[in-house]
Amino acid sequence: MSDHGTIEQRPTSRDSSAPRLDPLPSFVGYMLRRAQLMVFEDFIGTMAAVGLRPASFSVLCVVNANPGLTQTAVSEALGLQRTNLVPIIDTLEKRGLARREPALNDRRSHALFLTDAGERLLAEAMGLQAEHESRVLARLQPKERDQLLHLLHSMLGDGGA
Repeated sequence: MSDHGTIEQRPTSRDSSAPRLDPLPSFVGYMLRRAQLMVFEDFIGTMAAVGLRPASFSVLCVVNANPGLTQTAVSEALGLQRTNLVPIIDTLEKRGLARREPALNDRRSHALFLTDAGERLLAEAMGLQAEHESRVLARLQPKERDQLLHLLHSMLGDGGA
C-alpha cells in the first residue's frame, strides 16, 4: 500500500531478475493467501484510523447483528478459538465499545452487546470498510466481484451466507 492509502499496482510484466514461482501461481491456496495478504494489508492500514484489527471489526459486526449472542456463539460464528476471542472482547470492553452481561439462559455464559460508542465506531468503520473494499476490488468488474464471492461461499460450503 502506498503512503496515500491506495494499493500499489504491481508490474504485469515479469522482471527477468525475479525468481520463477512455478508451480505456485497455479495453486488455489497460494493465490488465496497472496490475495489475503494484500487485502489484510490495506484493511489494517485503513482501520488504524479507528483502532480496529480484522478480528475486532468482525466481532463488532457480529455482535451488532446479533445483540445478546454469547461469546461462545461469536467465536464459533467467526471460526475463532474462544481463548483468542476473550482478549478481543476485553479490549473492546476497555475501550467502551462492547459490554458483557450474564446470558439469560445460562448465567455462566456472557451475552455480548455493543455500547452506543461501539455502534458509532462501527458505523465509522463501515464507511472505511466501503473505501477499503473499493480499493481492493478496483481491478474487478462488479460481476467479477459477485462471482468471486459466490465461488468463495461455495468453497466454504455456506451457499452464499
